[in-house]
Amino acid sequence: MRQEEIWDADAAEGYDTPGTGMFAPEVLGPTVDRLAGLADGGRALEFAIGTGRVAIPLAERGVPVTGIELSQPMIGRLRAKADAAAIPVIAGDMATARAPGQYTLVYLVYNTISCLLTQAGQVACFRNAARHLTPGGRFVIELWVPELRKLPPGQQAVVWQSGPGYIGLDTYDVLRQHVVSHHFWFDESKNARLFRSPHRYIWPAELDLMAQLAGFELETRHADWLGAEFTAGSRSHVSVYRIPPDRPTPAAGQDHRHRSHISPHSKG
Repeated sequence: MRQEEIWDADAAEGYDTPGTGMFAPEVLGPTVDRLAGLADGGRALEFAIGTGRVAIPLAERGVPVTGIELSQPMIGRLRAKADAAAIPVIAGDMATARAPGQYTLVYLVYNTISCLLTQAGQVACFRNAARHLTPGGRFVIELWVPELRKLPPGQQAVVWQSGPGYIGLDTYDVLRQHVVSHHFWFDESKNARLFRSPHRYIWPAELDLMAQLAGFELETRHADWLGAEFTAGSRSHVSVYRIPPDRPTPAAGQDHRHRSHISPHSKG
């Protein structure tokens, strides 16, 4: 199933959960605080901007934000909250779409790089971030750590969350580094609602190599947006990659993909 088909009108309509889940103040607040600091007074570009969960409060903090988004229904939900003058959005794939101008910060949050289902596509995403950044600019990725240690031999599925009215289940294809997340919502009736999304999981070391291919250096890695130490037991990470400050700026109409010899889960 293509990403455009997954993030359809039904997914967009049910995406926002104000005050809870990924929209909870204790989740969203530290994210926006950290990104505002990393923007360093410049412009920010969000890959897979979604309905504006992060972009809108970040813009309210005085950071000019532009977005790239593949799903037209998600853009429609964003437009109900912020017009094109406040937050411009380019419709397209985050691995290839080009936003005008350059930025001090590109960010990709809540596991969304894993929605690109090939290694080549994920490397292309890094390259696309690099071509948007000024020298010294940063690319920030929030991503989960694959939980294969929870997968018993011979078993392909792991329940990663369960609670009243909800079960989250992942099924793994370890040969292709693919996982399908299954979200089940149910009540006292016999009916349940299911949403599924495919992902390609990435180990932190592999992510670092992708960054190197695009000309980045790892600046910091923490277990969360508050700066907790990243350890072998961490379930996710916030990784900040930086373009060296002395990198030449590409001339108008050019990008720097020729600098490398290899071609190219949730929304923000």
